[in-house]
Amino acid sequence: MECAVTNTSGSSPVDDEHTNRSHVGEAISDGRNYPGYLLIGLGLATLGLTLVAAGYGFRGWAIIAGIVCVVSFIVGTVVILMEHRRVKRLEGQELFDQEGH
Repeated sequence: MECAVTNTSGSSPVDDEHTNRSHVGEAISDGRNYPGYLLIGLGLATLGLTLVAAGYGFRGWAIIAGIVCVVSFIVGTVVILMEHRRVKRLEGQELFDQEGH
């Protein structure tokens, strides 16, 4: 059995037979996504801190942690979407163009 391998952009070859999406591994190979993932992780951690502070009655700390949580989630999501949009723009596509299945 012969494997179909293409190389359209001069970068590493793509195994078309085993890859069903054009951006498989984009999150790992593109380091510009990491700040967004770290911010979302910070948002998850501060969500836990918010719930604990609210449960123990520390209203001030709960408000501060809640604000940090919301800001972290929003900024992290925007960073990831902007980077994905940049990658799609380099390929001449829009952010929500359908591809794959």
